[in-house]
Amino acid sequence: MNIKNYYIESGQGFPLILLHGNGENHEYFVHQIAEFSKIRRVLAIDTRGHGKTPRGDGPFTIARFAEDLKVFLEEQGIEKADVLGFSDGGNIALVFAMRYPECVRNLVLNGANLDPKGVKASIQLPIILGCKIASLFASKSPKARRSAELLGLMVHDPNVKPEDLRKIQARTLVIAGTKDMIKRSHTELIARSIKGAKLVFLEGDHFIANKRATEFNEVVGRFLENLSHC
Repeated sequence: MNIKNYYIESGQGFPLILLHGNGENHEYFVHQIAEFSKIRRVLAIDTRGHGKTPRGDGPFTIARFAEDLKVFLEEQGIEKADVLGFSDGGNIALVFAMRYPECVRNLVLNGANLDPKGVKASIQLPIILGCKIASLFASKSPKARRSAELLGLMVHDPNVKPEDLRKIQARTLVIAGTKDMIKRSHTELIARSIKGAKLVFLEGDHFIANKRATEFNEVVGRFLENLSHC
């Protein structure tokens, strides 16, 4: 089943795509939409099986979400955009920028990871347990099936090797919280593996875009406005 991604759009200018995290929807970026739509055409998307976008059938994976994004951009007539992804949205953005480097001008990866090992054990172990429990009841309960799929994204996805990041051609900002659920060393590895990437840590946890919106928007805004290397 082909799906149509639900999205909201605000502002005018060069397009900025916002991709939310696992189990969320476009509303996570309420502060970014308000700020960046002053100078940009902002499109905040609900990914497959999230928010108001239908699940459809077939695989429920980061790679498929990246393909959904390609179709979405084609439908919108957007040949190139800036992409900001948070958590699983960052993973989608990362995979998309690798597969379609010609489509991304600037890339912002917030709390992304290359593989499940990049998540701190104190966070990942309960996720693995929850996924196993939900999977036991998935055949009998739609709620359990949805939980198993969402948690499964964090247990099995993504699967990106550091050397694969050489495919990314976009100017890149890697940003995370000082107390992020993603290991600091893993975030540093991502930045180190992308040519010319800028790395910033902001005081806070995984949800700095929402909880520390002013600081987050300032850093991202400066990065997006500095086009001297484009």
